Amino acid sequence: MAHDFLPRLTGSFAQPAAENPTVAMVEAAYRHHGLHWRYINCEVAPDDLGAAVQGARAMNWAGFNCSIPHKVAVIAHLDGLADSARIIGAVNTVRRQGDKLIGENTDGKGFVTALQRITDPQGKRVVLLGAGGAARAVGVEMALAGAAQITVVNRSAQRGEDLARLITDQTPARADYHRWNGTYAIPEGTDIVINATSIGLFPNVDDMPDIEFSTLQDGMVVADGIPNPPLTKFLRAAQQAGCQTADGLGMLVNQGVIAIKLWTGVDVDPQIMRQTLVDLDL
Repeated sequence: MAHDFLPRLTGSFAQPAAENPTVAMVEAAYRHHGLHWRYINCEVAPDDLGAAVQGARAMNWAGFNCSIPHKVAVIAHLDGLADSARIIGAVNTVRRQGDKLIGENTDGKGFVTALQRITDPQGKRVVLLGAGGAARAVGVEMALAGAAQITVVNRSAQRGEDLARLITDQTPARADYHRWNGTYAIPEGTDIVINATSIGLFPNVDDMPDIEFSTLQDGMVVADGIPNPPLTKFLRAAQQAGCQTADGLGMLVNQGVIAIKLWTGVDVDPQIMRQTLVDLDL
């Protein structure tokens, strides 16, 4: 079969490869923009990751995503890293550059893009709840987008201190660590509060971060990285306190928009992708 009739391939290396809403979202964008491309979800066991990357090279894939547990391990099989992926120390998107595979991290970028529709991070004081992989990506990208001060709030002191030190040492922002011991009071003067934990993720939709909700002030922006459900109980409480909110569906959509741009060079319509996810009733 002639190559002109073969779609250009992108995909996701997941373990296990459960039903993936990203497939529907990306394929909807490809169809809408008339791109002769496919996005394929592949189950890749940790021991097979190197072979999977070599297979993508051999088949001339334009790129792929990596989910947990491959986001760190994949780095050893790549030819280079973008700056933010290097700082974060994890890769969720890989793009082909000539004959090389370059690791990117679009998670934090997607979050910042969604947030920028509500507020500019430049010069803002941020409280970041959590210090895991998602918090690391969001914290670094918020710092690179101009946030002035980031307070990392986490129960594990080591992870929290490590993330605060990384942001301070590797980005223009200043960061400190606050121990999350009991109910946390949001400091006065905070501009943006971000939940970068899994608290409230389906099926535990009634769970909320343990914060003092009376310290959420009118005029603050509150963002949640959880896409399912999009309007978490945490965000509903923030809205009742007079805060503007940004949901995790925006982060999921925009990281996909950025990845597709890296692969195809095309700026796809995020509304097409978001509606696809809404129709799936995430």
